[in-house]
Amino acid sequence: MQYTNLGKSGLAVSRICLGCMSYGTPEWRPWILDGDAARPFFQKAIESGINFFDTADMYSFGESERVTGRALREFAKLEEIVLATKVNFSMGDGPNMSGLSRKHIVQACEASLLRLGVETIDLYQIHRFDSRVPIEETLAALDQLVQQGKVRYIGASSGYAWQMAQALSVSERNGWARFVSMQNHYNLIYREEEREMIPLCTAEGIGVIPWSPLARGMLAGARKSLDDRTSTKRAERDEFARRMYDSPSDWNVVEAVDQVAGARGVSSAEVALAWLLSRPAVAAPIVGATKLEHLDVAVKALDLKLSSEEITTLESPYEPHGVRH
Repeated sequence: MQYTNLGKSGLAVSRICLGCMSYGTPEWRPWILDGDAARPFFQKAIESGINFFDTADMYSFGESERVTGRALREFAKLEEIVLATKVNFSMGDGPNMSGLSRKHIVQACEASLLRLGVETIDLYQIHRFDSRVPIEETLAALDQLVQQGKVRYIGASSGYAWQMAQALSVSERNGWARFVSMQNHYNLIYREEEREMIPLCTAEGIGVIPWSPLARGMLAGARKSLDDRTSTKRAERDEFARRMYDSPSDWNVVEAVDQVAGARGVSSAEVALAWLLSRPAVAAPIVGATKLEHLDVAVKALDLKLSSEEITTLESPYEPHGVRH
C-alpha cells in the first residue's frame, strides 16, 4: 500500500479509500450489502493496508455508519485508521433534519458518533454546500466540533470553486478549522473539475478524494450502454448514473480505456484508477466494492504507471460536460 498526506495536513491516508455506501441495508438500495456480507470487505481492506474509510449519515439512513463502525472496531486498530463521514442530506421529515445549520451539524455529528461507536470522527465533511445557511454559521459549527474534540479534520464534498474559495477565506479570517479535503466528482469521463476546482485545491494544499472514480462502473466495463439496466443489480435502478453519464461521446472514453488496458494486459478499472492517481492534488480515489476482486484491482492500480502516450490516448476523446455534482 502507498500512503500520502491529505493535502497539506499531517493526516496520513492510504492512496485507496474504501467507499462504504455499498454497505448498510438492501432496504435502502437493492444492491447494498448488509453487515454480514460487508465484513469480508473491511477485513480484506485492512489486510491490504487500506486505512481510509468513507461513509455518510444518509447512506442507508445511518445503517452504513453502524456497519462501518462495527467492522472497523472488529478488524482495525482505530488509532491507525482514518474514518470519514458526511453531513447535509435529510435524515428525517422535520425542517431541522437536513442542511448545514449549526443545529443540524451538531446533532448530526452526535448521531454519527453514536452509530459509528467512536468518540471522534477523523474527517467530517459537508456532503454538499448549503445555500440556505450562511457559510460563517456552518464553519463556526464545524470549528466548534473540532475544538470539542469530536472531529479532527473537516472537508467538503462537491460544489463550485468559488464556494470552496469563500469557505477557505472565511475560515482563515476567523482562525477557524479549515477544509483539508475536497471529495468531488472526477474521473476520465467527467473532467470538468480540472477547470477550476482542481487548480484551486492544488494551490491551496487541499487533498482531492474523488467519488465515482470508475463512473458508476462504466470505466470498469460493468455497463454496456447508456441505458444498460441488466449488467449489474445496481444498473437495474441506477437512474442517477443515467443522468450523470448520458452523452454518446462518453463511450469514446470507455473505448480508449479498453484500448490501453488491452495493450497493457490489465483491467480497464486499473487503467482508469491509475490515471486518476496520477492527477494533481488527488490523494485517494474513493472506491466502492461489492466483489472482493474490486479491492484487488484498486490496489494493483497503485503500481501501474502510464506513459505520456497512454495518457494522451485516454484524455483525447473527452468532450466538455455540463456541471454535474
